[in-house]
Amino acid sequence: MQMPKPNAEILARKAEIVARLRQVLPASAVIDDPFETKAYECDALSAYRCPPLAVVLPASTEETAAVLQACHSMGVPVVPRGSGTSLAGGALPTEDSVILGVARLTQVLETDYKNRFITVQAGRTNLSVTGAVETNGFFYAPDPSSQLACAIAGNIAMNSGGAHCLKYGVTTNNLLGVKMVTMGGEIIEIGGAHLDAAGYDLLGLICGSEGQLGVVTEATLRILAKPEGARPVLIGFDSNEVAGACVADIIRAGVLPVAIEFMDRPVIRAAEKFTHAGYPDVEALLIIEVEGSEAEIAEQLGKITKIARRHNPVELRESQSAEESANIWKGRKAAFGAMGQINDYMCLDGTIPVSKLPETLRGITALSKQYGLDVGNVFHAGDGNMHPLILYDANKPGDLEKCEDMGADILKLCVEVGGCLTGEHGVGVEKRELMHSQFGTDDLDIQMAVKDVFDPKWLLNPAKVFPLDASEGRRQ
Repeated sequence: MQMPKPNAEILARKAEIVARLRQVLPASAVIDDPFETKAYECDALSAYRCPPLAVVLPASTEETAAVLQACHSMGVPVVPRGSGTSLAGGALPTEDSVILGVARLTQVLETDYKNRFITVQAGRTNLSVTGAVETNGFFYAPDPSSQLACAIAGNIAMNSGGAHCLKYGVTTNNLLGVKMVTMGGEIIEIGGAHLDAAGYDLLGLICGSEGQLGVVTEATLRILAKPEGARPVLIGFDSNEVAGACVADIIRAGVLPVAIEFMDRPVIRAAEKFTHAGYPDVEALLIIEVEGSEAEIAEQLGKITKIARRHNPVELRESQSAEESANIWKGRKAAFGAMGQINDYMCLDGTIPVSKLPETLRGITALSKQYGLDVGNVFHAGDGNMHPLILYDANKPGDLEKCEDMGADILKLCVEVGGCLTGEHGVGVEKRELMHSQFGTDDLDIQMAVKDVFDPKWLLNPAKVFPLDASEGRRQ
């Protein structure tokens, strides 16, 4: 993975740039000590690291605007950062850039239960949005695995999803409006506390733009009434491909569970050892949850189990209590952390048509044998959002490069079967050069022309998303 060479002229002006930033922010909100900036040298894609020039932590939209205006006038690149949970290197700094973190933007600004929305500052964590409304019987639907830590700003940047996105959609389906600051320091509002905004869908453009068009400081989010009840069923199979076929048949039958999650044997064993959730030792595991009234739950689970039995499951276990439901989900929610305890791994993110699950899983198995690297699969099977975990040894020379090559081939496979490079992690630096595999030159040029409108100097997260050879002229 290559990054552009830092601008020597900007590095030489570090003292001047930091002094300017301290003119527009409190001294405690500007970090330039090399030891302290180490905390910001990478995000959750920790294989790549680079200390930034400085870090700023504004506490309001106005402070954010002042920072961006100052950096714009000095020609200094800015890398927006939520909570640093990005798995695609979306918040990876360059040596000549300023990290703009939103960690101090955590307030709830407005809650309207009658019209079902909440407005929060964008540094607030995903789970705490639900925490702010759950006592009144509401919740915020998108639930990425990192929801305890990830910020709404990052969710919007990467269009994050989660286990329950099959029924409720991803961030873009639950985002009503944003307050955003452009690189030039202009504060703009897009959308609002209503279902549809007039004119072009600029909100859909912002959501998933990976901090390339502006820095979101406030977000108006859709909140939903909690369902009457919910119940998961755990289904074990002796084959990944058979489990994938079962998922495809459930979707084909027109049943809409709230979630369908997939785990294979390496992940099942790691999660069970870590959480003692009571998982069976099978080759593949599906966690399928439905919700509604007791009658609705019974009807949906009846259809799902009937389909599942046609695939000869090794185990089929329907939750009988809140405690059993919590245990079924406990292992899935802890899967990524559990795998991290046993091995270095790179977590991929590609999306495929659900009907292509068996074929794609076979392809991943073949690539695993070809490269000699084990793979654990855990993903949102209902919408085909794959998360293969490639296991490697970070201390073994050449292993990271082999892992990268294998990851590229897996993502190319996702594109070949009719899918795309990312479902919710974003492109960042991880998939940047692979954009050529999905888009032609004209397609990329049109996308970059959109960035030209919002950020003509290409100062916002400039080395991300677009292949370096395609964006070189604009970045320079």
